[in-house]
Amino acid sequence: MQPATQPPRAIRELPDELISQIAAGEVVERPASVVRELVDNALDAGATLITVRLLAGGVRLISVEDNGVGIPANELPIALKRHATSKITSLNELESVGTMGFRGEALAAIESVSELSVLSRTAAQDMAMLLDARSGELQATARAQGTTIEVKELFYSTPARRKFLKTDNTELAHCVEAVRRHALTRPEVGFAIWHEGKLVEQWRAQPAEVERQLALDRRLADVLGDDFLDNSVAVNYQSGNVTVVGRAGVPDAARSRGDHQFSYVNGRYVRDKVVTHAARSAYEDVLHGHRQPVYALYVEIDPTRVDVNVHPTKIEVRFRDSREVHQAVRHAVENALAVPRANLLAAAALTATDANLAADNGVQLKPSSGAWPQAHWQQAAMPLAGNRVSDLSALWQSTAPKGLPAHESAQTQFDGTPMVSRDAGSAFLNETAFVSTGATSPLTTSASHASLNAANSASAESWPLGKALAQLHGVYILAENAQGLILVDMHAAHERIVYEQLKTQVDTQHMASQPLLIPASFPATAQEIAAAEANVQTLHELGLEISALSAKTLAVRAVPSSLAQGDAVALARSVLAELSQHDASTVVQRARNELLATMACHGAVRANRRLTLDEMNALLRQMEVTERSDQCNHGRPTWRQLSMRELDALFLRGR
Repeated sequence: MQPATQPPRAIRELPDELISQIAAGEVVERPASVVRELVDNALDAGATLITVRLLAGGVRLISVEDNGVGIPANELPIALKRHATSKITSLNELESVGTMGFRGEALAAIESVSELSVLSRTAAQDMAMLLDARSGELQATARAQGTTIEVKELFYSTPARRKFLKTDNTELAHCVEAVRRHALTRPEVGFAIWHEGKLVEQWRAQPAEVERQLALDRRLADVLGDDFLDNSVAVNYQSGNVTVVGRAGVPDAARSRGDHQFSYVNGRYVRDKVVTHAARSAYEDVLHGHRQPVYALYVEIDPTRVDVNVHPTKIEVRFRDSREVHQAVRHAVENALAVPRANLLAAAALTATDANLAADNGVQLKPSSGAWPQAHWQQAAMPLAGNRVSDLSALWQSTAPKGLPAHESAQTQFDGTPMVSRDAGSAFLNETAFVSTGATSPLTTSASHASLNAANSASAESWPLGKALAQLHGVYILAENAQGLILVDMHAAHERIVYEQLKTQVDTQHMASQPLLIPASFPATAQEIAAAEANVQTLHELGLEISALSAKTLAVRAVPSSLAQGDAVALARSVLAELSQHDASTVVQRARNELLATMACHGAVRANRRLTLDEMNALLRQMEVTERSDQCNHGRPTWRQLSMRELDALFLRGR
């Protein structure tokens, strides 16, 4: 049956109560939404201690206490009105918001769906004043400076909304997460969460004299655990108007879910697709499968270059220049992950005794690594700086020279210096693995070698990846360092070395494009056409030329030379899709890197290739100076450390 048609209704203004209910539906989704808004206000009031008390997961009671500046008694009734705020007064201030809240609708929205009361006292008042939102009654009471807001019986006036809430434990977890997000960016503020009279979480304020970066690290360790700090690297990057700091988890710390990804813009927690995409693209080369990285990134940008008035919950933002932010975040994380993990661990493990021993032997430590003698750094860096990638093909010969066993491929001269081997690969190693500081020729005096040998023996265990001991089944290299035993997958490690050198060669050249003899045309959506017209310069930088043939057709006229044999239309569609969503694209680089990764995989040393100790050590030294050498091109680890404590546990030593 057709429903009976109803006569059209006249247009009329909605009553204030209904308007408040509609606004509450946008701002207040669950108890955690109330907690977030009230903590925002406490932080804007300059609070250094915030206490959240909950009953029944926040449904029966939410109380947020702070020690901020307080609200004057004559302003308490105004504070509960819609769009009443002290944060902004003009459109200019709205365009450069520097506070957590600014709309002035949170308290009014919360009051419309709960029983709300406000207790506050300023420094100028002798007594605190308590305002009951329902009756509007004001009465004097005792309280120190600050504000306490109590929200009771959430959604009591809208029973249907209350039915959509989850269990008390689930709602409590959301409330704790809301406070945790604030705690991660405000180390100078102390937070405490109580539920049913029991302390659930507490994070103490960091002293004011502690440096900002150190305070953030301590708060990250308190909130996310020491494991996060131990398995992450510091991020500190500035590009133009954008500064990015924080910590990025190492690839081994990646999780199956993206629940440990925290991004902030000017101190505000956001879920922004530009920042998320930029961070994820920085991990493309080092993550295995569909694992999700962990990170806490803090983006600082001129408030006039970001619009926070986009979403009712203020969790989304819009950047004036999305590409600028995308590039800054991506490069910040990439640069942090580029340093081999072995170097960072070795630097942390270097004791004062090691440093003194190196100094006694006349060896200086490289400042950037904190763990390497300068002479060793120069030795290891030589193969990367002075040889082409094509030279590496000679480094790993499938067999030893005729008439010479593999273990004898490196001989010794009468003065104790290595003799140049008969095969080109070993020659490459011997030329670069034994270089004395200040020497101009591989053949140096005995005195120079004596000095170098002293430095080598003094710092043999200070190498991050140690000294090669043996090869296991032609697959793994066993090495000894100061912490214990290192196991290296030689194929995966060499694959990363070749891959990074190939990328370096390509990156130093201009992204050359190759015109297509016959342009590849394809039917395009309005969004694709708009992206092609708005990003002509960006497409040119990527080696692409895409132009419109008609109102609904695009033509690809040129593609990057390295990808000339690929599907031009699929490449163009992917690039335009990313440009329209993120104002930046990594499709070309991703496709190029996949090609280089294939080349590196085929060019790397294979399993069952017997290596000499010199070749093993040369590979270890190259790993130590190669970016992202902790993972192969597919994101799998290239080496593992077994500490002496772990080895002792295997044999029950000390028990």
